[in-house]
Amino acid sequence: MELFNSALGKNITFVRPAFFIISGFIGVPNVKFYYVFLFFVYIVSVVGNTAVMVVIYLDHNLRTPKYVAVFNLAFVDLLGNSALVPKVLDIFLFNHHNISYNDCLTFLFFCYTCLSMQSFNLVALSYDRLIAIIFPLHYQVKVTHRFMLSLIASFWVLTIIAVLITVGLLSRLSFCESVVINSYFCDHGQIYRLACNNSFPNYVISFLFPVLIFWLPLVFILLSYLYIGCTLAKVATVQQGLKAFKTCVGHLSLVAIYFIPLLITFTLMEKIHPNARIINLSLTSVFPPMLNPIIYVLQTQEIRESLKRLLKIRGKSKISMKKISIM
Repeated sequence: MELFNSALGKNITFVRPAFFIISGFIGVPNVKFYYVFLFFVYIVSVVGNTAVMVVIYLDHNLRTPKYVAVFNLAFVDLLGNSALVPKVLDIFLFNHHNISYNDCLTFLFFCYTCLSMQSFNLVALSYDRLIAIIFPLHYQVKVTHRFMLSLIASFWVLTIIAVLITVGLLSRLSFCESVVINSYFCDHGQIYRLACNNSFPNYVISFLFPVLIFWLPLVFILLSYLYIGCTLAKVATVQQGLKAFKTCVGHLSLVAIYFIPLLITFTLMEKIHPNARIINLSLTSVFPPMLNPIIYVLQTQEIRESLKRLLKIRGKSKISMKKISIM
């Protein structure tokens, strides 16, 4: 140990482990049932988000700026759960708890990128609803395909840069004692606390990152709906207000599903058992990507009608093929 400390003190080298050990669910009773549940959640998420993407791609009536954001949200949900759940099942269900140093940082990169983009997508959808309700006559000018694509591309660039900085700061740390990560994935907070050299920059980023991807988007969304509510209360009747808010039900449901569990978990984090915290955090990671497509299919009239049209067209094509084969 003295050799390690002297080396670090002289900045001679970094001590990088060959692997980390992820131990998140070890000790949780009957945890295999939870793995079965995660597998079910993953299958529903893959089917649901793929269906939403296919419907938006095939139906030209859904080629609007709003559904550009919805398509991107479905893609991010699909990518995020695909990056997280299969790896979690491989680690804990098949006892592959060792994960190489580079694989761990890659795992962290994809998980954090998708988590961040889910939040920023909700911001894009919130802005879409804000302009559609407050400035309906200017909506076609203010919210164009080019604008929405540029907004989403900007969010991707911002997210990737932020996550790369986070990963880069981890790569400068030395690990000369424990390499056991008490989480269900390669979590930044759990990793930098294991370091034996100066981790203050990581400590700072652990505060700045949640502000960027969690608090600022949440504040923007809340302020946008507060502005919508105040404006409608002044200029619209109760019936008009309810009709306008009806168009926001789907988005508000997504916001609630994404932010409320995180708020509850982070508020009670110090008061709950570590195993319960890990279970809660894993649920908040995998649940929104599963529920988002279900909510949009059930609560968005355009997608329901599009599904009916596509199924009707497919049914007619099958009947036509049968007639041709009989003839």
